[in-house]
Amino acid sequence: MSEGESAREVELLAAALRRDSADLNLYAEVLSVSLVDSLPHGAVRVGRKRSVAERIAGREGSVTELDVMLGERRLSLRMSRGLLVGEIRKEVRGIVLSRRPVGLDEWIGELARSLADAAASNARAREAVERFLR
Repeated sequence: MSEGESAREVELLAAALRRDSADLNLYAEVLSVSLVDSLPHGAVRVGRKRSVAERIAGREGSVTELDVMLGERRLSLRMSRGLLVGEIRKEVRGIVLSRRPVGLDEWIGELARSLADAAASNARAREAVERFLR
């Protein structure tokens, strides 16, 4: 894949990831399910908060945190006072080398780049990218 094709794929992937971000609660839920289903086991952690009513009804609860580990990048997204707050960390063997808070658009762009990078060397990540682009 050429550099131009790769850049275009990242743009398309970022657009697909942004598509449903208007309703933040729904966005967090859809994104978490899509990533858990698409990426290797253990690459995605989802934090949830369950109300008493949700427990009684047997529902999973609302997504409060999403943590995606791709290579040395850990991308965290959490719900704080009705807003999604992003953070990008570089980690090597569990040691955080850098940490940077980011807005939702930058977080989505970094997730798209990380997925595209992973797709270049991992068949399962490639399938995830193709699923988002459909």
